[in-house]
Amino acid sequence: MGTLETSASTTPFWYRRISEITWLLTALLIGAWVGGIVWPQSVIAAMHIEVPFFSIIGALIASTLMVISYIRHRHSSSCQLIELGYICMLLTALYTVIATGNINSPFVALWLLISIFPAIFGLSVFIPVVIATNVYVAYLYFFNIVSLDDLLVFIIAFEVPLAVSFLIWRKGVQHTTQLQAEKDPTFKALAKELSQVSNQSDIVINAIADGVIAVDGQGIVQLINPAAQQIIGWVKQDALRLDYRSVLRLFNNKNESVSDIQDPVQQCLRTNEKVETDDLQLATTSGKKIMASLLVSPIGQIGSGAIIVFRDITAQRAEERQQAEFISTASHEMRTPVAAIEGYIGLALNPQTAAIDERAKTYLAKAHESAQHLGRLFQDLLDISKAEDGRLDNNPRVIDLVTYMRDITLSFNHMATTKGLILLYKPDTSSSADQKLSPAFFVKADADHIREVTANLIENAIKYTKAGDVTVNVVGDDAHVEITVTDTGIGIPQEDIAHLFQKFYRVDNSDTREIGGTGLGLYLCRRLIETMGGRIWVTSEYGKGSSFHIEMPRMSNIDAIREIESAANEPDKIELHAKASFLASEEEAAAIQQAASTPTTPASPVTATPSVATPAPAANPTAPAAPAQSVIPPATATGTSARPATPTIPPRQNPQATSEPKSSQVAL
Repeated sequence: MGTLETSASTTPFWYRRISEITWLLTALLIGAWVGGIVWPQSVIAAMHIEVPFFSIIGALIASTLMVISYIRHRHSSSCQLIELGYICMLLTALYTVIATGNINSPFVALWLLISIFPAIFGLSVFIPVVIATNVYVAYLYFFNIVSLDDLLVFIIAFEVPLAVSFLIWRKGVQHTTQLQAEKDPTFKALAKELSQVSNQSDIVINAIADGVIAVDGQGIVQLINPAAQQIIGWVKQDALRLDYRSVLRLFNNKNESVSDIQDPVQQCLRTNEKVETDDLQLATTSGKKIMASLLVSPIGQIGSGAIIVFRDITAQRAEERQQAEFISTASHEMRTPVAAIEGYIGLALNPQTAAIDERAKTYLAKAHESAQHLGRLFQDLLDISKAEDGRLDNNPRVIDLVTYMRDITLSFNHMATTKGLILLYKPDTSSSADQKLSPAFFVKADADHIREVTANLIENAIKYTKAGDVTVNVVGDDAHVEITVTDTGIGIPQEDIAHLFQKFYRVDNSDTREIGGTGLGLYLCRRLIETMGGRIWVTSEYGKGSSFHIEMPRMSNIDAIREIESAANEPDKIELHAKASFLASEEEAAAIQQAASTPTTPASPVTATPSVATPAPAANPTAPAAPAQSVIPPATATGTSARPATPTIPPRQNPQATSEPKSSQVAL
């Protein structure tokens, strides 16, 4: 019999329908049986419709059970009586079809009517009916009782009602489950809470000033708030159910529609990662284009959709341009008097042009240092304004970063030595009997930008390190080259790292207040690196030190050598990397050279990797080693043959994985 769950899904509506159909079919069977006996010349007799006697008995039993259940409908036993009556009527219909010609039986319609309802009583009734029906169909086929064409008709006639019955059962179960859940106090409380949360979310979304659009995994707009409607001019009723590209028309700075690769929404849907951009234009319904800042965040797992938050930044950009123009003009105008002040102070400090006492010389030296700092500040402001309005020059050249960074690092020997720090430069090197090998990592970038960025990072590392060492390294793989500047200084608090590369941002604590700065250096570093297609980031542990990382796209050695050779007859297009031309003054250069020439315990010399042009020596070529506080040797060739015109690339020296990424080696 059916279970309690089955009875719960059998509503009074279906009770009445099943009872009525059972009575109707019983009346038809009895009428046909009586008509064939009483009126032998009737239409029923002419059609040779003979109703088996046992069919009449079964129909009467089923109808009787239905009448009893109808009378006792308020009792719990009425469900079982209806179920018994239905099973009896179902067996009667099947027996009648078999006894009166199978597929040719005029009572097939009887089966079609009664076989719609077995699933209403649950799977305990539905499954046996399905099995019995399919066994009967198989019997007809394997014993060749019906032809193949008739069999297909028979299958349709017998299986379709069962499928309809299953659908009715599914709907009934869902309805019953919902009714039971709604009666549960926990369900009611949860539904109320969800309704409140939903209302609160709607209030927040409708109240914020930023435009918000929600799309599904196919990019169809599911939600648009009033701010978004006001910004782009779409009405909610028109925007919903449309592809977001019809509502949110994005253009790049060249007034071209963004491709799927550039589209931040497509990127988010494809990668399920947050995408943020502020360099796209957004077209309104009136055709006007505005500058927009977009933040696209995924919803759940990939393919679930995304939330698009955007705002109009046209006025903000106009204000930024005005500020940049003012800063650029003011900085440019003030550089001239500052340069004059610096020059006159330099003349006053020169003993060949002026005679002053030591006390005045000390004051002038401090003034000279401040004037130099002011000049660098104006230059930074000019560079930032150029970077923000796209006027910053970018002249890419082929650069061997290992050699280039060695020369830049070497120029800070004096600064590190004066502060008692150890300055390390440690790209991997290996040696054989007659030559030294060092990694060769080529990039195509603006040499001045790289010099400015790395010099800023090394100078900061020395400034913020009270004791210990500063390490500069160059590593890479087949696709990228990474420059790292690591110190053992004061470190950066975790809450400040996310803001470190913002304009005018400085870490404000007791360790940094004594050290001057404007908060522009790292911001300018980020803009310069991004201009060259790279990225910069920092890892730090407060109180233990920091590591600044610069990643640049690597140029293959073959392409680099080919470009160097093709430009060999155009020396003006080749950057002379080795000379550290950014030294503050001739006095510093002389001091560094003197420090590099100071005899100390000999250290193993490391030869410089050949650059794209012959470098000028940065220190005394005959010096046996670097100063005691520095382990950076002078960039000279020792124990090697003459420098080749172009680098030759032998096979990798160590194919096994090491602690650093693999890199090509260049023989000297």
